[in-house]
Amino acid sequence: MTETTERIDTLPSTDADPFGHDILEDPAEFHAGLRDAGPLVYLTRYDVYAMARYEQVHAALVNWQDFQSAAGVGLSNFRHDKPWRPPSLLLEADPPRHDAPRHVLRRILDPRALRRLREQMFTAAEQLVDRVLAEPEFDAVPALAKAFPLQVFPDAVGIGQEGRENLLPYGNFAFNAFGPYNDLVADDAPRMAGLSQWVNAQCAREALTADGFGAQIWAAADRGDITHEQAPVVVRSLLTAGVDTTVHGLAAVLYAFATHPDQWRRLREQPQQVRVAFDEAVRWQSPVQTFFRTATSEVRIAGTAVPEGRKILMFLGAANRDPRRWDNPDAFDLGRDPSGHVGFGMGIHQCVGQHVARLEAEALVTALARRVDSIELTGPARRHHNNTLRALDSLPVRVRLSR
Repeated sequence: MTETTERIDTLPSTDADPFGHDILEDPAEFHAGLRDAGPLVYLTRYDVYAMARYEQVHAALVNWQDFQSAAGVGLSNFRHDKPWRPPSLLLEADPPRHDAPRHVLRRILDPRALRRLREQMFTAAEQLVDRVLAEPEFDAVPALAKAFPLQVFPDAVGIGQEGRENLLPYGNFAFNAFGPYNDLVADDAPRMAGLSQWVNAQCAREALTADGFGAQIWAAADRGDITHEQAPVVVRSLLTAGVDTTVHGLAAVLYAFATHPDQWRRLREQPQQVRVAFDEAVRWQSPVQTFFRTATSEVRIAGTAVPEGRKILMFLGAANRDPRRWDNPDAFDLGRDPSGHVGFGMGIHQCVGQHVARLEAEALVTALARRVDSIELTGPARRHHNNTLRALDSLPVRVRLSR
């Protein structure tokens, strides 16, 4: 028996498939079992280590030196496997390669930029909500959660109107590809060449408007802050991460209010809590459920040695409902302080566009709260399965407008 096997044999283990459809449909019981099993668990099906408790997940996210992203944040190990596309300079790189692209984007997405976007986004949200509320019953996922980010975020980046519908299936595949090669990956694989070609074309300088985030990224290359080879990859990272996760975050907060009428009433009475509501929904549903890291050397997790080069799966969704960190974690509660949740990651790889997502949510939910007295489901919400994301395909609702 090898030393590595001895280490694994001391751990609690499970043969359950976290990427199986039953767990993707409802991961709560599986997550609770992982948390209760211990701070570190071995997943025999994929020969990887896993963490589901908040303490260990948070610690790994902020410790990029021991838990690297550059070997890929999915199951595939870039030390041995060729990635299906050039790795993201934000998500799949560590310092020093990670530093310049992130610095450029943080400067582009600073508070001043968001203040300039605010009026535009609030106006767009008002107009969309006016159109949607012309009917009392509608599906909130396509009508609101998808429609709003697909309008305002590509506008902000500076890409054209034609072909924007490609962004969601491209992002869906990218997040699926962080998991194993299962049916979810295989089903979309035939479309990826065309989708990738379209997305890559939108990242070229000549395809972007002169006043968007994309043009600012290219201007940063002109200044020498990043290279001209890096510029389109940074634009692509923004497009990949900036749509799907926001769509599913908006779907999460709409689902939360449709199933918690008392919290909707509370928000209407205290509209200043709209950003708290979005963060609580992100904690409660965790649109990004999992990410991997790779041990850069032998690291100890809660007293157990994990060998260098081994993959470690972090369950962000499980950490966000860890009762060791949160009181009554399965409840959606506007009285909670959700700060510290790991739904946007943590540390240097924390989502650089999270404040844009918060602004989109604030605009859309505020527009709804001004007009809608109550939201209720008219049928079951339907899940969309993805290896990394917790998503909704459908959220049929009925609204009653304020008088």
